[in-house]
Amino acid sequence: MNFPLFISLDGPKGTGKTTLLEAVTKVLRADNKKVIRLCEKKSDPYRGETMALVNKLVRYPDRDLELAVCERLADSRAWISRHVLAKQLSDSIILIDRWYPSDAAFRRMVPFAEILRMNVERNVRVPDLHVGVVTAPDISWARAATRSRGLGSTVIHNLEEQVACTKAFEQAIADHGWVLCRNEGTIENATMQVVSEICRVLRSPEGEVCCCVSPG
Repeated sequence: MNFPLFISLDGPKGTGKTTLLEAVTKVLRADNKKVIRLCEKKSDPYRGETMALVNKLVRYPDRDLELAVCERLADSRAWISRHVLAKQLSDSIILIDRWYPSDAAFRRMVPFAEILRMNVERNVRVPDLHVGVVTAPDISWARAATRSRGLGSTVIHNLEEQVACTKAFEQAIADHGWVLCRNEGTIENATMQVVSEICRVLRSPEGEVCCCVSPG
């Protein structure tokens, strides 16, 4: 297939995405794969202005304001697609922490179909593999309680909102055929699932697979 391979890990807060990204990266690099780790918010030159709108939206919920947030995020992803993703090594695997699928979890008034359309219209890079990382909301909420930064969310403030966030994202996974990774067991199991999916995408036309996981 054409490289670089682009893989996004998305999901609600507290589901262990960052830990999973680190573990997947370690396994792939041990198999001599060139892995580039990116984070959407750290790659976005306009994040400060967008978050100012998000903070305003939290105080004054409004569909037009949420739409403006979605448009700004899509514009930023288009910029990242042109100026960051397009410049990566041709034989690398790009793992990104959050991309447009995450909007399905955090937006409330703008349907995800509309969000998807605005990203497509802006030629935002489509991942070769979408991985939706979820847990039961009480588990992600409890995990967040053990972190010094808590849930670390601007838009989610209580368990009820975390439940709604999780349900919305699980529905988007089902609707769009993304890979579902339930990260409620061991990190090793979740890691092997994601690595196996990456190897499936890497499989050559002749049927050769990468050797980063042992045969089942």
